[in-house]
Amino acid sequence: MSSSKFDIVVYGATGFTGQLVAEYLGEHYRNDKALKWAMAGRSLDKLKSVRDAIGAPADIPLIVADANDPASLKVMIDRTRSVVTTVGPYLLYGNELVAACAASGTDYFDLCGEVPWMRRMIDAHLDTAKRSGARIMFSCGYDSVPFELGAFFVQEEARRVFGAPTARVKGRVRQMRGTFSGGTAASGRAIFEAAAKDPSLLALVRDPFALTPGFVGPKQPPANKPVYDEDLKTWLTPFFMANINSRNVHRSNMLLGFPYGRDFVYDEMQITGPGEEGEAEARRMLAASNRMASSAIPKPGEGPSKEERENGLYDLLYVAIAPDGRQARASVKGDRDPGYGSTSKMIAECAICLLRDAPDVPAGIWTPGAAMQHRLIKRLVDHAGLTFQVEE
Repeated sequence: MSSSKFDIVVYGATGFTGQLVAEYLGEHYRNDKALKWAMAGRSLDKLKSVRDAIGAPADIPLIVADANDPASLKVMIDRTRSVVTTVGPYLLYGNELVAACAASGTDYFDLCGEVPWMRRMIDAHLDTAKRSGARIMFSCGYDSVPFELGAFFVQEEARRVFGAPTARVKGRVRQMRGTFSGGTAASGRAIFEAAAKDPSLLALVRDPFALTPGFVGPKQPPANKPVYDEDLKTWLTPFFMANINSRNVHRSNMLLGFPYGRDFVYDEMQITGPGEEGEAEARRMLAASNRMASSAIPKPGEGPSKEERENGLYDLLYVAIAPDGRQARASVKGDRDPGYGSTSKMIAECAICLLRDAPDVPAGIWTPGAAMQHRLIKRLVDHAGLTFQVEE
């Protein structure tokens, strides 16, 4: 690619999450003269306002681009090596951008958790991306980077302890403090509205192997009601992101050549504690989750305050279980609100990792963890406030 091109364009920089990504790059890489990046969005005036509001350098270039104007998207991607897009729901606003990146050989990163749309993009553009040299990566935020890498990391520990990865891994949310986002809500609503018109989309939503075209593995745990986990001696409640993350974990296994096996079983749930109190909490949280799903939700562009983002956190436990019952355990922790504070750092570092640490990743449609593996873990630990630790 021409050396005159930008390394990264943040598309959607006037939106809530896009602004956080631009702010992170502006702060964290302010003195990195080798990184050439730009901000893009529909309104030049809004881009200028955001650039000033976040204190980004005054010489950061601004690009006007609109999801409804394919010509403007092409102009944008022709000027950059990679695009980081926060413009969702991707089902509504992502089609043209993915198609253009795949055709032009431009790398692409998003925050998508819309499984049916991701599958449609894989089916439509995988061959094109492989021919052009593009590396397309969905789900580069809280869904599903910590979960995909958590499974990878605990399987590396299983390999060390047991001599091989295990066919059973449990992902368990021990703690999560953060707020519900307008953009996430809009994505979920868009998927279910589309599924109401097209039942085949609903089948994809329910399919654990929706993102592994040509491969169907064994039956997976339903993870849709409170249960008692005998291995961990605690009650569990359903985790609202499991239907996204588990699909990406299975795709990661496939992209890596099935190191976890073709009989791999994986689920995610949230820990609520032992005994009657744990069971009561599991049922209370499920009821609260159902009420939240049916109640008024934030509008896209809304999100938590700076204080809320900085006071957020998450703590994920990963347990790999050997056939003889022995366990390998690991944790993944983040130091910010997962949906915004941590997500904005993760997607930015995914783009920089591919650019600087993993330029040899072949063309195609990847999960970030499968593509960059230990290199991405190191970058997230060094720059994005994540920790990966083996536990007893």
